Amino acid sequence: MDYIDAIVLGLVQGLTEFLPVSSSGHLVIGKTLLGIETGDLSFEIVVHAATVLSTLVVFYKDIFSLISGVFRFRMNEETEYVLKIAVSMIPVFIVGVFFKDYVESIFGAGLPVVGVMLIVTSLLLYLSEHIKTKASDIGYKQAFIVGIAQACAVLPGLSRSGSTIATGLLLGIDKPKIAKFSFLMVLVPILGEAFLELLGGDFSSAAGVGAGQLAAGGAAAFISGLLACKLMINIVRKAKLWIFSIYCLCVGIASIVFSLI
Repeated sequence: MDYIDAIVLGLVQGLTEFLPVSSSGHLVIGKTLLGIETGDLSFEIVVHAATVLSTLVVFYKDIFSLISGVFRFRMNEETEYVLKIAVSMIPVFIVGVFFKDYVESIFGAGLPVVGVMLIVTSLLLYLSEHIKTKASDIGYKQAFIVGIAQACAVLPGLSRSGSTIATGLLLGIDKPKIAKFSFLMVLVPILGEAFLELLGGDFSSAAGVGAGQLAAGGAAAFISGLLACKLMINIVRKAKLWIFSIYCLCVGIASIVFSLI
């Protein structure tokens, strides 16, 4: 992987992270088209962490408010919201601890898996627009179910934001609330994974990705993530998710066909 490849993939990650089209799936597609083999998930972890940092910038007021509320050391609206985020992280924590090697092996499965999961994402987005359910708020039960959707979305091609937002809509949560929750609930898992990988010394150049390429990809992902995050907020509030459903279906079918050629 050279610097141009790293920047291109970083841009792909940042632009697709907050759109319901699967950034991990697009990274696999991008690496396949560019003929890149990284060997492990170090690059993916770096660019995901970079886009999460862009979320910190966009939602800094909300995050500061939540932290301030928690440090009042009493049960309040902010503390309860943080506890719901903590509940949502339980499924992804279980997957990260017990199924990490399995997830990494799936990332190496290539375009067929990405194609199938993009089609699943398409179906979820379509159903979320057409199935009407009783209005609901984000409770602990809803937070856990959305967390399960996030844990399933470790599969490349199954959009994390698409899965969590679609699941929330199917549970009756309105778009602005579930979009905000979806963006905030990913902060700790992604940054935590990046921190643990850094402590473990796993960000090495042994897989063909040097520190310079990691930095270039991370910077590109951060900058494009800032733009995509703001864009997604407006899209969730105003646009129809079926548009992304059609996109995921087309890209999913194309990925499967390309893998068979």
